[in-house]
Amino acid sequence: MESKKNKIVVFGGTGYIGKYMVKASISLGYPTFVYTRPIHSQTSHSKIQLCKEFTSLGVTIVEGELEVEQIVEVVKQADIVICTLAYPQVMEQLKIIDAIKVAGNIKRFLPSDFGVEEDRVHPLPPFQAFLDKKIKIRRQIEAAGIPYTYVSANCFGAYFVNFLLRPYEKNKDITVYGNGKTKAILNYEEDIAMYTIKVANDPRTHNRIVVYRPSTNIITQNELILLWEHKSGQTFNKVFVLDEDIVKLSQTLPPPEDIPVSILHSVFVKGDLMNFELEEDDLEASKLYHDYKCMSIDQLLDKFLVDPPPPASAAFE
Repeated sequence: MESKKNKIVVFGGTGYIGKYMVKASISLGYPTFVYTRPIHSQTSHSKIQLCKEFTSLGVTIVEGELEVEQIVEVVKQADIVICTLAYPQVMEQLKIIDAIKVAGNIKRFLPSDFGVEEDRVHPLPPFQAFLDKKIKIRRQIEAAGIPYTYVSANCFGAYFVNFLLRPYEKNKDITVYGNGKTKAILNYEEDIAMYTIKVANDPRTHNRIVVYRPSTNIITQNELILLWEHKSGQTFNKVFVLDEDIVKLSQTLPPPEDIPVSILHSVFVKGDLMNFELEEDDLEASKLYHDYKCMSIDQLLDKFLVDPPPPASAAFE
């Protein structure tokens, strides 16, 4: 007889990557809770509609503030906690850690990582300061003795295709950061979510870091543009932004505007996603789950040929 499925609670489940996590959790058959701020007259229409969609799928919506006492109550109902809170709320995870310690029942905590492998990169200062907060959360989890899995999902594929190629715009210019030859990893958001639910429930990933680096999703900007030209039948003019200009922007833009340019430098100039070899002891998602076929970049670009453009705010929420 199959053991009962773990109950999963997602913090930030109505956010950009969070909504994919929630849908993946439900699709894989896990009882799923979303902890969200109370819905009121000022709540956006899109969030209200998303919560209605979640409810229709069988998700339990729990409303509350990010306060330890309230968090404890929902954590007690779950087995696994996944946090997808956005960067401005990263340090709020200290409250989730405190609540997990009080509840004492959580089998696995996945904090809000999902980007670069922060313990193995050294980007420009604005991005490093961003990562230092995430590193602090990791160390707090370990100090508290909470079972964890850390996820390095690299780039959100659809988001970055939108950002890099601007596929729904008529502009023939495409900005290239650095020389365009640096390898990056673009993973489709639905695949990131499916992998994450799998690793959250996998005994092999207990107290481990999992990197999402499928070979079909490693690409340079120049290769991405060439592939898009081939698929779309268009020809683009590449506008190069030099390494030193990006560094200068990171030093002169006011916070928090200095962070995105520092991230672009880390990923597309310095190559932080690929600048470390995966050793024998490292866990890589596509090798853990051979039976799951993730969407390649080639297939992802096909979606942009047939899907309607997202609402103006959707691609960059």
